[in-house]
Amino acid sequence: MIKPMINFSNCYKLLTGLCIMWLPLTSHAALTIEIVGGAQQQIPVAIVPFAASPTSSQQDDMATIIGADLRRSGLFRVLETRGVANQPHDLPDVKYAEWAAIQAQALTVGTVENLPGNKLKVSFRLVDVLKQQPLAGFEYNITPAQFRITAHRIADVIYEKLTGEPGVFATRISYITKSNGRYSLQVADADGYNPQTVVSSNEPIISPKWSPDGTKLAYVSFEKKKPIIFVQSLVSGQRYILANFKGNNSAPAWSPDGKRLAIVLTYGANSQIYAIDVDGTNLQQLTKTSSIDTEPVWSNDGGTIYFTSDRGGSAQIYKMPASGGDAKRVTFDGSYNVSPRFSPDGKSLAYIKQDQGKFRVAIQDLTTGQVQILSDTSRDESPSFAPNSRMILYATNINGKGALAAVSADGKVKQRLSESGGDVREPAWSPAAN
Repeated sequence: MIKPMINFSNCYKLLTGLCIMWLPLTSHAALTIEIVGGAQQQIPVAIVPFAASPTSSQQDDMATIIGADLRRSGLFRVLETRGVANQPHDLPDVKYAEWAAIQAQALTVGTVENLPGNKLKVSFRLVDVLKQQPLAGFEYNITPAQFRITAHRIADVIYEKLTGEPGVFATRISYITKSNGRYSLQVADADGYNPQTVVSSNEPIISPKWSPDGTKLAYVSFEKKKPIIFVQSLVSGQRYILANFKGNNSAPAWSPDGKRLAIVLTYGANSQIYAIDVDGTNLQQLTKTSSIDTEPVWSNDGGTIYFTSDRGGSAQIYKMPASGGDAKRVTFDGSYNVSPRFSPDGKSLAYIKQDQGKFRVAIQDLTTGQVQILSDTSRDESPSFAPNSRMILYATNINGKGALAAVSADGKVKQRLSESGGDVREPAWSPAAN
């Protein structure tokens, strides 16, 4: 069961039955994404099935993946194309009047060709139907294994050209699953496909955080019967212990340059925030209070750390210089605000807010201080921004089971992500794809 709030007790339940192993990116059940809300104004887009070489069996897959990405954003209305007589695959074949007749504002056409050496050539063009002008066009030489990621990249191009914002379909997400008493740290594509197990254990795994370059994950494992922070490469699979100090080691958060992490230690009676180099050296204590200070997160410029503390009598969010020093309170609306997450564009702070007895995702404008409740669920935790700051992924509880959900930063677009067979929690969105 997902707990709806931070446990400020410093006590961690250590389970028995030690058994941990690194699994070299083995497959796992895929997440299913359900769109439960969308923007009022959606851009109508037509995606013609890509022409394929005679030996290819993936003719419709590219258009299907692209269309699913765009629908999931909530910003696009993907039009049915099968009723249009002319099905073009390149710009000279486009008859704009036919596509204007079904109210398409944009049209995507493309081809998939077989190349020697088990390679594929994927070409696509995006056009403005009303202006009858090309907007974008690329060619990719890929392996069959890169088919889905190429479709996501095309969807990112379409998204950016039509909205002016970078797309995030080619990114990844991480999350924790619990099934039959076993915990697994998973990494999947942003659409829930291609899930892979990074590490699996009979003991709890919590707090996964992506490195700024997207090649590593820091996380907390209880495999040695106490919380210890590990850093693991997603390229080599190698991992090492970052922090195994006396007491509890928890809540890792990467600095923007990837050289240091903020962590939480309990040398004394209460949790305090420290900074440590990525190789586990140069430990520096940042907070020195009799209160519980936890859940640190760095600002985008690396100069400030936001964190949760009960120093004012209730759980609220504060900020301090990244080198430590005087802290200033950030949240004032309500008696319980925790789990701060800084938006990649630096404009907003997402967090979990107690609202009429429910725990929901909120967002605060860092310029005006205005606060908005975004989620309509009631037991939310672990918010995580998409790299374009447009969506927030979070954990919640649906029908007694841990699940993931997402909501747009304006609250209009909502999604639910579920996996059969277990609880899902502790999501983290990867940085932008390179």
